Order: sequence, then structure tokens, then C-alpha cells
Amino acid sequence: MKYLIVNGDDFGAGRGVNLGIIRAHRRGILTSASLMVGASWSGEAAALSRSESRLSVGLHADLDRVLATGGDPRALRDALRDQLARFHELTGRAPTHLDSHHDAHRDPRALPHFLELAQEQGLPLREHSPVRSFSKFYGQWGGLTHWEQIGAQSLARILETEVVPGVTELICHPGYRDPDFASGYAAEREAELRALCDPLPRRALDSRSIRLVSYRDLDGALRGLRHEGDSCSRS
Repeated sequence: MKYLIVNGDDFGAGRGVNLGIIRAHRRGILTSASLMVGASWSGEAAALSRSESRLSVGLHADLDRVLATGGDPRALRDALRDQLARFHELTGRAPTHLDSHHDAHRDPRALPHFLELAQEQGLPLREHSPVRSFSKFYGQWGGLTHWEQIGAQSLARILETEVVPGVTELICHPGYRDPDFASGYAAEREAELRALCDPLPRRALDSRSIRLVSYRDLDGALRGLRHEGDSCSRS
């Protein structure tokens, strides 16, 4: 069986990002989002998420400032736990998963603290859980925009070729351009949003029998995979 989580990063970073993520969830294939609790529009993002019962919301931890000033172990641990506490304050519930802004969890100074928190809270941590993460649905590298990578046809091709048996997370960054949120990745967010809402990717999901799920559904999906494995071993 193939399960797919489509996760929008940077929830809360700007009003345009918030509206884009909600639209991609309501009109497209996005099932999950990761909230930046220290960002200017995090309160609005949390409020919007409360009206979307099917949207799972995780913590998108931002440790850039701590890492830039040396990455003191205690400061990293405190910052991560402070952001978890802030997540609870904003949303009134626990996050469904854990990941990080600019992949801070990959930094050897930060990773032990992410792993500790994930184990303590029972959270799937990006790249350290049964979920396989796919991050190449992205439209900018080498200082250039690659529109061909974030169109509906490219997304459909990714779904057809990169979603393998098990649980896959497709990382995306949908949104609208926003004068109050300065970002070098702005028009590309709108292109991602259009692709996520286009009928072509949904047809690709149907043709490959890929089931859309959120992180809230992860335990059930993993049980389904175990049951499938047991059935195959008995046959």
C-alpha cells in the first residue's frame, strides 16, 4: 500500500503563506502543515487550523538564531522546548509531528535535542521516523527559478514515480505573494499552490492507488502496512 502525506512548511510565516496552505488543503491535496510558532502570523495560522479538522499541524522549529550564535547545547534545548510550549499555547493541543526551518534538525549540534524531544513526546521527526520524506518538489536552486519543477505535470510525475509502498511525505511550500512577508521564494509559492490544486496530481494519485493521509492518520497507516505484510507472509 502507498500512503502520502503532503506537508506545507512555514505555516505562520506570513498571511499569504497561511492562506495558501489553507487553500491547498481545502481545494488541493495538502493534508498537513508545520507551524513556525515564533513567526509574525503564527497566531492567525493556529486560528485557521482550528477550523480545519482534517489538517494535521506539527512544529516547524526555527533554531537559526541559536545556531548562528554558536549553537550552545543548553540554548538549543531550551529554544526547542520553548517553541513546543508556544505551540501548545497557540493551538491548544500537541503537534502531530516535528520538523525544522532550513533543516536545522540535520545540524549535528541540534539533532540530539530533536531526537530527545521526538522520543519524549512520541512525535515522528522528519527523516527519523517510518515516514520517507521527499523534498525535491521545490522550484529554486543555484540562484535560479526552475518553474518546470513545480508545475502540475512535474508534481504528477513525482507522485507516479517517487511514492513507493509505505508512507511518504511530500514537502511543499505553497502560498501567495505577501507584501508583509519578504521572501526570496514568493512567486514560486504561488506556482506550487496552483500545482497542488490542479486536477492532474489527484488523477495521478488515483491511477497509482495512492491514499492521501495526514500525520494524524500515521498510526493507522502503519498498522495497515503491518497487516499487509503479515497477509503476504502467510500467503
